[in-house]
Amino acid sequence: MPRIFSDEFKRDAVALVESGMSQRQVCKDLGISKSALMVWVRDSRFQSHGMTPSKDPDERREMTAALKRIRELEMENEVLRRAAAYLSQAHINAPKMMYPLVHELAAADVPVRVPVAVTCRVLGFSEQGYYQWLRRPVSDGDRSDAQLINVLRDLHEDDPEGGYRVLSDDLADLGYTVSERRVWRLCNMAGIQSVIVTRKGRYRQAGPPMHDDLVQRQFTADGPNQLWLTDITEHHTSEGKLYLCAIKDVFGNKIVGYSIASRMKARLAVEALEMAVAHRGNPVGVIVHSDRGSQFRSRKFLAALERHGLIGSMGRVGACGDNAAMESFFSLLQKNVLDRKPWATRRELRLAIVHWIEGIYHRKRRQRGLGRLTPVEFETIMKDAVTLAA
Repeated sequence: MPRIFSDEFKRDAVALVESGMSQRQVCKDLGISKSALMVWVRDSRFQSHGMTPSKDPDERREMTAALKRIRELEMENEVLRRAAAYLSQAHINAPKMMYPLVHELAAADVPVRVPVAVTCRVLGFSEQGYYQWLRRPVSDGDRSDAQLINVLRDLHEDDPEGGYRVLSDDLADLGYTVSERRVWRLCNMAGIQSVIVTRKGRYRQAGPPMHDDLVQRQFTADGPNQLWLTDITEHHTSEGKLYLCAIKDVFGNKIVGYSIASRMKARLAVEALEMAVAHRGNPVGVIVHSDRGSQFRSRKFLAALERHGLIGSMGRVGACGDNAAMESFFSLLQKNVLDRKPWATRRELRLAIVHWIEGIYHRKRRQRGLGRLTPVEFETIMKDAVTLAA
């Protein structure tokens, strides 16, 4: 059955690409195909340049050719801009002194990535000379600890919230046999530590229940799409508050749907529910447990539950434990993303939340309760086990 993605999910995927993340990394983090992402990015670029996406093959080819030329001009301008900065320094006049610039521009994590062939053509260098410089021998004097520290730095840069236990799990996943004690020693030696800060409290007014509490604090399920938990959190930015409504499947602790907006209205909860239903293949009979927030008591949310054949459930007033499993996820989000630094814009915070949920929490952060597996790994293994048993 083909997967269905919401428009909000597509916009977030395109925004991550536009923020500088490689398409390969976005596909890996969000679990989507490269062809689908390329179509979303292409249509978004058509619209950003005043072109309306068309289904006519000839018009699409013409617009694609125009975008390609625009992209080439952007890359050539970037090469000339960066080269001007290099040439402004003294004694930078030989090709081998410009090769680091070629390497920097070809890196996957730069805002405007320029292929080696384009940079060499614009600057008048040969590709052969660059690759000969790139293959020069490196020193063999680094010891094992220094090599591991380099690996730990890369892992920590990718996931700065993780402590030495998380880094130890990541090393084991890469094939290294290293004790947690040694990882702790190397982290202390290199000054590598988690960037976790204290969580701030939050308060929301509750209302009368629209459903009975069908969960009774039993946050367990025998399979996927049996029990979903949902809640809303908020955080300040310089532009104002940003609200996140997330839905978690307790079977594998995966966030199956979410919506992010600048206003906390019923639409926020409905759009998160619509994403969950679309991404999970329209399941019916799922218990959706929430607190007594007005968004979950709204007519729109209740209608969405009925429309998709879902069963509502609500906890008691002032009893955080009635939705503790969802609160624990928001606690992780608060420490790992929200309270890490002041956020200037809503868009900046939104992309950080999406990247952490899809790229870190789902696919990299192992959970002891899941047998030291990530939510994606756990669901995949359990799905395969059910298939073999059948």
